[in-house]
Amino acid sequence: MESAKQPGLDRKLSVAPMMDWTDRHCRFFHRLLTPSALLYTEMVTTGAIIHGDADRFLAYNAEEHPLALQLGGSEPDDLAKCARIAEQRGYDEVNLNVGCPSDRVQRGRFGACLMLEPELVGQCVSAMREAVDIPVTVKTRLGVDDFDSYDFMTEFVGRVAEAGCTTFIMHARKAVLAGLSPKQNRAVPPLRYHRVYRLKQEAPGLEIVINGGIDSVEAVKEHLQHVDGVMLGRAAYHNPWLLAECQQQLFAGPDVISREDVIDSMQAYIRQQVGSGVAVKHISRHLLGLFQGLPGAKAWRRYLSENAFRDDNNTELLTQALAVMRPTGAVQV
Repeated sequence: MESAKQPGLDRKLSVAPMMDWTDRHCRFFHRLLTPSALLYTEMVTTGAIIHGDADRFLAYNAEEHPLALQLGGSEPDDLAKCARIAEQRGYDEVNLNVGCPSDRVQRGRFGACLMLEPELVGQCVSAMREAVDIPVTVKTRLGVDDFDSYDFMTEFVGRVAEAGCTTFIMHARKAVLAGLSPKQNRAVPPLRYHRVYRLKQEAPGLEIVINGGIDSVEAVKEHLQHVDGVMLGRAAYHNPWLLAECQQQLFAGPDVISREDVIDSMQAYIRQQVGSGVAVKHISRHLLGLFQGLPGAKAWRRYLSENAFRDDNNTELLTQALAVMRPTGAVQV
């Protein structure tokens, strides 16, 4: 099962693909907080790219690099075609979703249910790798329903590795396809980090990134003692400053910018985007957690939530929200 690690991208820290959350506006914001983390798009299906509005689904800001496109699909030819499109559009990696447990994903025959078809996943990976020069990676889980033994997981990883995949992002829970919602699948199945650690120990030639329930810099550092990288999910969205803290402690370079600098940069971004027809609310919603855990955070969230929908063209929304916070006398920006 051992093979050489894919060169090029630094996957020490990454931000998970999250449907309805990690759009291009969110990623621009996250990039301000962490110049080094690898960012992922929301999952985009092959059908949406081939038969839909590819320009809308694949648009991104140049500042987002390094950036990976996550694909959903199970037809090797379609995945290869979409991988080529991703490479042509400048994406730095293409990732295959073999972890999402939603009913909609299962009906489309992709996501976590593909763990039950390792040969097909291998064919998909092989087709994509033959089509592009950028890395092809797989995001998956520890198992599916009753197929949740360590041996099941390693057999799946081994077969897909034989097809040429050397980077696996492991959500350290199994997926329950019947009876649990996607939200419940992120909390009910127990986390089994030790299985991911063991996988790395037994397959040192594979690049293993761990994901699931990681919510602090200390936890990130601990995981990095055992695996190659850490992928943050909802913790990074609800408390985005966690990305700045990780940047400061995991990577060499200039000091992390202040929250006020972030707001200034996002304010300029909003002006640019509103000029292109984007409503402010589609951007400001990603900044609700910027002051998470600090005095004034509630006032910040309330102002953005109450006012973002009143005027789609209010390019000063963030500075107005910051001004509302300042009277608290305890805002650290």
